[in-house]
Amino acid sequence: MLPRPPLRRSARRPAPRRVFGMALGLTLLALLGLALPGLSGPAAAAPTEDDEADYVVIAGAAGLRWDDIDADRTPNLWRLAERGSIGSLSTRSAHVPTCPGDGWLTLGAGNYADRTGVGDEPADEARQQDPDLAEQCPKLNVPIEQPDAFGAFLPDQEAVVERQRELPYGTVPGALAESVRCTAAVGEGAAVAAARSFGRVDRYHPKLPAAADARKALSECLLSIVDLGAIDGRTPSARLKQAAAVDRLLGQVLAARPKNSTLLVAGVADTDRSSRLHAVIADGPGWQGGYLTSATTSRAGYLQLVDLAPTALDLLGREQPKKIMAGHPAALADGRPADLGQATAAGADADRRAAAARNVSAWFFWLLALVQIALFAAVVPLLRRSYRHAGPTGPTPPPQRLVSLLEVLLTGASLALPAALIAGIVPWWRFGRRGLIFGLVTAGITLLLTFVTVRLPLFRTRTLGPVGMVAAIAATVVGADLITGARLQLNGVAGYSALEGTRYSGIGMVGMGVFFAGVLLTAGTLCYLVPHRNRPLLVSAIGAAGVLLVGTPALGADAGGAVALTAGVCLTAALCPGGFLKFRRLAWAVAAGAVVTVVFALVDVRQPVEQQGSLGRFLTQLSDGTSGPTLSRLGGANRVALVTSPLTVLALVSAVFLWVVLMRPWGGLKRLYGIYPPIRAAVAGTILASIVGGLLGGAALNVAGAAAAIAVPVLTLGAMRVLGHAADRTRVVEEPAAERARVVEEPSPAPVRVAEEPAAVSADTPKTVSAT
Repeated sequence: MLPRPPLRRSARRPAPRRVFGMALGLTLLALLGLALPGLSGPAAAAPTEDDEADYVVIAGAAGLRWDDIDADRTPNLWRLAERGSIGSLSTRSAHVPTCPGDGWLTLGAGNYADRTGVGDEPADEARQQDPDLAEQCPKLNVPIEQPDAFGAFLPDQEAVVERQRELPYGTVPGALAESVRCTAAVGEGAAVAAARSFGRVDRYHPKLPAAADARKALSECLLSIVDLGAIDGRTPSARLKQAAAVDRLLGQVLAARPKNSTLLVAGVADTDRSSRLHAVIADGPGWQGGYLTSATTSRAGYLQLVDLAPTALDLLGREQPKKIMAGHPAALADGRPADLGQATAAGADADRRAAAARNVSAWFFWLLALVQIALFAAVVPLLRRSYRHAGPTGPTPPPQRLVSLLEVLLTGASLALPAALIAGIVPWWRFGRRGLIFGLVTAGITLLLTFVTVRLPLFRTRTLGPVGMVAAIAATVVGADLITGARLQLNGVAGYSALEGTRYSGIGMVGMGVFFAGVLLTAGTLCYLVPHRNRPLLVSAIGAAGVLLVGTPALGADAGGAVALTAGVCLTAALCPGGFLKFRRLAWAVAAGAVVTVVFALVDVRQPVEQQGSLGRFLTQLSDGTSGPTLSRLGGANRVALVTSPLTVLALVSAVFLWVVLMRPWGGLKRLYGIYPPIRAAVAGTILASIVGGLLGGAALNVAGAAAAIAVPVLTLGAMRVLGHAADRTRVVEEPAAERARVVEEPSPAPVRVAEEPAAVSADTPKTVSAT
């Protein structure tokens, strides 16, 4: 047996304490950037105490959207929008879609509520008999009793309260009315919102009285809620007539509103089975111009239905019951165009895009999962044929054209998600056949990215070339989107929808998986450009930049995702030197991750409430005892995502493919890991980060599925190349002097011994290999 060649000086490993000390220092420097004033989130300002209103009037119209508002047909709404502050309202409730009963109840509770199925059985029977009504929400069918001349009573309120106790949100019907001394309601929907938890409505009018009586009705209480009607027409002409009727009733409200009052006009619910974004307008002291926003959305121009109750209480100077209300008071944000027509067109366009993306995303992710699973199945026989055991005989190598075709297909499959994000640049949702146009745009971008990738020299000459290039593209696309305001992810097919009401800014769950895989695989590939002892430092530096992008409120705005990526970076840094993972190295990695997590939590929790990320808000809720509903919602979201998402299927199939196929001796992944230890480290870090990020974000395995869509196809490609290069047994190519110095040549027919990583399996520097 030949003596083992000595390791070069550059290959000696420094003490883990020094390596992780430098890594921790870089990561902490990135985290300190979160405290800079310029990175604290979008500029927003709530009205001051001088702008507090004596009265607040909430006027709701189920189904009101921005494309219903016009200067000629709805002049009152138009003038109100010109003078006041505007936004797009997400009417998320505990029921999908948010029908009028759900919307009015959510408004009055300040939390996600569900009234469907309580008191509307006759409507349900009619809808079952008429197929045309099946796509429409049931109309309000609320029994209202008037035991006296002042107020009213809802006899089914007890059943409504019991229904909310079955939900994980901690919703208390009537929380808004219970927070003020007196509430007046005009109309059936307003009675649902203004009813206290035991069913009493303080002041009730079935219809808005005329003239002086209307002024008295809206000034009897500090808070008044008015039902303007519903816009549920299925044809454009029917919607125009209903919008005009809503506008005429709003004109009466404007004429009767008390002095020094703030008026909130909102489309409080959907009227059909397709969830949409609705119009919201605030007019009064301190609400002149600008966009509406809140800490719930952290996006200029977007508000949630649960924000209206806290906004009304804030305007009246009342304290919000945070333990039972999920929203936050509205604030003003800059960025609204001077031309109202342009602003309303942007709101209508956002509504169309969100609705189209929600419909297209269902089949897109299933198609992506099926295509990748089919590619995995097609690769299995090729891997078995590429595996060359020792000896003069063995399986016939697969045709090179077939190998090249599968390499291109695998590369394209890995680039499909970044291409879907880039497709948001093209306004595909404005055309007729939206799904077809999105598919063609995404396919074209995927082909372009694949062509550029396969034409680069690194793709053809380096074993890890495809892995590094695909990972770099994925990380760059998501990173650039975060830096420019996450416009591609908002209401994007591969992003998140404002209709779901879970995220409006920063990085989404799909983008998180793409970014995690891109950052860590890029770091693992670049490890071969630096000396052996500096690899953990390089991984930590790249990871720190990724953590900064994910966790900064003005960029990724996801402290939980930053914690997950920190865990992945620490594990990757600990494993990238190769060899066995020693306890001391693992201990320093865990310590670094723990310190970074604590620093992140402290920075986030010290931010103002409207600028906190998900981690800071959870810690705040934990301190004041309101974290129970949040944990319950998080668990429910994880369960739903686990059983309904195609990305879950892709994550599970990818895990089985990795373990059952690629990790077999003929699968090639063990060989790839042995030759390139940083890739093994990057894969381990990606798995850890994506699983933790999904669980913290309520997405279960969706983040892991998105990461698998990027990583597994190119890892399969790398395994194929390793097996293919291992079959080259006698080829000799002249090497650069620097490469020859790293290899110990064997004059005997024994296998080659390599000091660091044997470049014999790399297409650019094959070595002399003798058969045994």
